[in-house]
Amino acid sequence: MSLSAVNSPHNTARKPCHGEPETDGKRVEQPEKKALINRLRRIEGQTGGVRTMVETDRYCVDILTQISAIKSALDGVAIEILSNHASGCVRNAIQNNGGEAEINELLGLMRKMIR
Repeated sequence: MSLSAVNSPHNTARKPCHGEPETDGKRVEQPEKKALINRLRRIEGQTGGVRTMVETDRYCVDILTQISAIKSALDGVAIEILSNHASGCVRNAIQNNGGEAEINELLGLMRKMIR
């Protein structure tokens, strides 16, 4: 679907990240939504595994290794969403209105992520 079709007022389908955000400005469909959901489900499973490890008194190093893997997996999901946001939503805002607010929002988000 072309960007002009996505932005058409007659198109009622959810708009992807590379199109205009919905009217409230806070809802955007991720381009690879199914893959992201699958990754998040795997992370949920890993988290449950860590809980079981704690419940069954597993070795600390093994638990911490799994926690590190979960953090890395979450970072991967975050980078994917951040990339989609920068290349879609922020790029679109820059092209349409200079994107000053969106760039500031993106920079603030990046500051939070690297803490």
